[in-house]
Amino acid sequence: MSKKQPPKESLTHLGNTTQYTFAYDKNLLETFENQHKERDYFVKFNCPEFTSLCPITGQPDFATIYIAYIPNEKMLESKSLKLYLFSFRNHGGFHEDCVNRILKDLVELLQPRYLEVWGKFLPRGGISIDPYANYGIPKTKYQEMAEYRLLNHDLLPEKVDNR
Repeated sequence: MSKKQPPKESLTHLGNTTQYTFAYDKNLLETFENQHKERDYFVKFNCPEFTSLCPITGQPDFATIYIAYIPNEKMLESKSLKLYLFSFRNHGGFHEDCVNRILKDLVELLQPRYLEVWGKFLPRGGISIDPYANYGIPKTKYQEMAEYRLLNHDLLPEKVDNR
């Protein structure tokens, strides 16, 4: 049995010529209906080509952004995510600001059960910064999950081979 596909008119980026925006724009994000609302499951995006600008020096910062979420009613369309993340290219924001802004925008748009964003920034000046932020629906098991994952997200030593 095939599942219903999202209406073509609701997804303006998918299947159309890519138009890149060079200034931060959360309105680039698009969603479609979750076809498996009855079940908890993770969706994870690995975005290894994220760039933003240092708000003080204007120098570029490069990162891999990891986004993982448990959907509720809405799913995140991947091409719109790519365009949204690209819109940070000329955005002047500290690493922590970028990660928290991405989390805030995605929570507002998706209203997920659970969502986390982790930025693994390449070093500048000999220091790398890896901010992590998450969200779970308040007063539910997802909030408990968010609290647990925040306290335990980085307990395993990292094998650093790419920076």
